[in-house]
Amino acid sequence: MTDNRLRIGITQGDTNGVGWELILKILSDQRILELCTPVVYGSQAAAAYYRRTLKDTEPVEFVACRTADDAQAGRANLVECGQKELRITPGQESEEGGRAAADALLRAADDLKNRRIDALVTAPIDKHAIRSEAFPYTGHTEFLAAVSGGEAMMIMCSDVLRVGLVTIHIPVSEVAAAIDKESIVRRIMQLNDSLKRDFGVVAPRIAVLSLNPHAGDGGLLGEEESSTIKPAIEQAYADGVLCFGPLAVDGLFASGAYKKYDAILAMYHDQGLAPFKALAMEDGVNYTAGAGAVQDALARRRELYRLARYGAHVARPRRGIRHRRPRHRRSAVDALGRICGDRHRCASQGLRRVEPFAARTLRAREGPRRIGQGSAPERGRAGIAAIMGKGCSDAVFRLVIVEAAKEIEILT
Repeated sequence: MTDNRLRIGITQGDTNGVGWELILKILSDQRILELCTPVVYGSQAAAAYYRRTLKDTEPVEFVACRTADDAQAGRANLVECGQKELRITPGQESEEGGRAAADALLRAADDLKNRRIDALVTAPIDKHAIRSEAFPYTGHTEFLAAVSGGEAMMIMCSDVLRVGLVTIHIPVSEVAAAIDKESIVRRIMQLNDSLKRDFGVVAPRIAVLSLNPHAGDGGLLGEEESSTIKPAIEQAYADGVLCFGPLAVDGLFASGAYKKYDAILAMYHDQGLAPFKALAMEDGVNYTAGAGAVQDALARRRELYRLARYGAHVARPRRGIRHRRPRHRRSAVDALGRICGDRHRCASQGLRRVEPFAARTLRAREGPRRIGQGSAPERGRAGIAAIMGKGCSDAVFRLVIVEAAKEIEILT
């Protein structure tokens, strides 16, 4: 009988941070082996070091693999990466820790590109320590986009809110110069396509934020709204996208009007992520459209090292297969299954393009905008069950990438 479970790669992240602790705690729950075949990319020495610190966690035994092709179903597998002799200093930034994180990412990305694994889960990295000639990227988003050959678009998503970004990791002082009509139109179209393909939204409604306070206040506070953003919205609307704006960010979120839209397009990083994390921190994940990647927001660097210094007993995964309290956060596995399921259903049902004037009628006739019903975990499990039962199409599922559970909390 063919085993159709997804083969999911997991990179170790910075060996001085909380990555290995989270990996070991997630893999200690045997239920994850029923959903996928995990392949960890990292150091056997680091795994052994952190395994000794986890006194209250079921020990995880890895099967050593030369490549991901040798991974055994129903077992936790480990592909050795980088230097075997590794100096581990929990809670401290080091060149060795950054190099170990880069080695794991590069090896896993190569296996993903060559279809040895179906998905990629990444533990936290230190963006400063990992930067080198071999890894010149500012973060996971840019790295994954370079690997897939696509244009990265960061979409923060939860059950109540989705936020896309025009610009990603650039200084605020460079935002205005980086925004033009063409880039905004491209981002609107990219967000619209992703909502249809990856989230099962039949006729997406997109709110486009302004750049300046009060949407420029008629030009008193800036001209970008009238000269750049509004023309871009008009062009995208003429091309059949239901997009509206430019809207002032404070009024949109304070009034609750964001609930009327399927996604919000922000001009820069903090403009979109600040309200998103305030409203959806408990179940939000970061999806990289164009690169086919689902990520969880990275733990802050100082927080990552601070918790590693305190030891294993103070941190635990808040996204992952294991949840210890009723109000748990969305599982990265659930997000993977849901997006795969929505892609499969959208492809099989042949969703057609919807003209603006037909949107309301179509919604009334076809029911919920999301294809597939039930809670988010139920949709995620259903998506994974469909893949496990029927196998997965390379064209539909191959570039779905998930980033690991990285948000952690202090136990009181």
